[in-house]
Amino acid sequence: MKETNDEHKAGWNLDNSYARLPKKFYTKIDPVPVRDPELIILNQLLAKDLGLSPSHLKDKDGVAEIAGNKIPTVAEPLAQAYAGHQFGHFTMLGDGRAVLIGEQVTPSEVRFDIQLKGSGRTPYSRRGDGRATLGPMLREYIIAEAMYALGIPTTRSLAVVTTGEEVRRETYEKGAILTRVAASHIRVGTFQYIAQWGTVDELKALADYTLERHFEGYESVENRYLYLLRQVIKRQADLISRWMLVGFVHGVMNTDNMTISGETIDYGPCAFMDTYDPATVFSSIDVKGRYAYGNQPNIGAWNLARLAESLLPLLHENQDEAVKIAQEEIETFPDIYRKNWLVGMRSKLGLFSEEEQDQSLINELLNLMKEHKADYTNTFRALSLNQLEGQNLFESEEFLKWHLKWNKRLEKQEESKEEAQTLMKKSNPAIIPRNYRVEEALEAAVDGDYCTMERLLDVLSNPYEYTKEQDEYATLPEASDQAYVTYCGT
Repeated sequence: MKETNDEHKAGWNLDNSYARLPKKFYTKIDPVPVRDPELIILNQLLAKDLGLSPSHLKDKDGVAEIAGNKIPTVAEPLAQAYAGHQFGHFTMLGDGRAVLIGEQVTPSEVRFDIQLKGSGRTPYSRRGDGRATLGPMLREYIIAEAMYALGIPTTRSLAVVTTGEEVRRETYEKGAILTRVAASHIRVGTFQYIAQWGTVDELKALADYTLERHFEGYESVENRYLYLLRQVIKRQADLISRWMLVGFVHGVMNTDNMTISGETIDYGPCAFMDTYDPATVFSSIDVKGRYAYGNQPNIGAWNLARLAESLLPLLHENQDEAVKIAQEEIETFPDIYRKNWLVGMRSKLGLFSEEEQDQSLINELLNLMKEHKADYTNTFRALSLNQLEGQNLFESEEFLKWHLKWNKRLEKQEESKEEAQTLMKKSNPAIIPRNYRVEEALEAAVDGDYCTMERLLDVLSNPYEYTKEQDEYATLPEASDQAYVTYCGT
């Protein structure tokens, strides 16, 4: 269908290549209209990058579009089907409260999914109402944009609108819809779904589509599906190492929350670690610590093994040989992850070169941080600024010995200490979205005050800037007997 003149001015340039896959992959469905949509926040820079008009998205028609009340004529809305292991248990899933409007093709010819989250019931909603509430949608907006600023691959947040309707949870809460932007929403769980309930031809169609959309160079390799597996392993190793380097805890690393593109997706019970401890868990339902901070690399490998299992029919016609190929590839993950993490940790400590003792130097510091209950982000921030006060760690004899070893290591490289400090500042954020600051912003926003959130977003937009304004946001929360807890609410 041809777009209208108004839609042309708005900048919509939608396609939906996913809708050209076999029908098993999705259900075509429109968002459920809402009573009284109101724009709460718009990511104007992202809108411009997408080729969209911010002024249009702010007006009545634009708000109606990102609320799902008005569908651009060039859109082809659908809900995607997928499965997933949730806390290790396999189940059929799908977009239970989200609709993919289409793929916006930007002026630079890059393709991004435009998805409305909280847009009403779909055939995959099970017992859910298909809606979302304001607090969790704003949480995703804040954390996603903070992750983007930190240089971590992530889905983005274009806008949040309230719906003028209440949503029943433990109490009645304001309804809201998030417009999410992603390289794609293809998940490990998408492949699991087709491997379980589809045909080999449908699995091949999904794999070919994924290669075409995300992985250049597959045409020249001998086994394109092995190439697909290798590329996903590399991207996930890179992604999870970046999480670990900034102390991010995803909280719900189910296979349906693991993208093939290598982006962070689904900011539910996520949070950033304050006190360094590999056993850190924030999610209220992760009682056994399956998705604890220190276990994230292991879970990444486990999830990738589930992807490899799904790809077995494509890896080799002989199943035993396919299993062997898959196992060999999955076994490369720990080494790839470790190399990525070591590169990042060296940069955090101002190390340009590589030496064998670097691993022990890093581990020794982390062990001291755990022993002295030191703040993860602020420890590296203090080292970057050479301002070693304010933490018990820095006064300990063990740390002073470590600090001497570190300085001797710095002296062995050609680069100056000034150059090392510059590298550290580029690698260690001055600020992160501290959990209490996020909660403070959300509580104010739910009460109708968005200034706190807007200021938080502003300071988080340049986390490596090391400005005086950021000092306030680097402070720790007051001590509390209650551990910080997050909930699956997105």
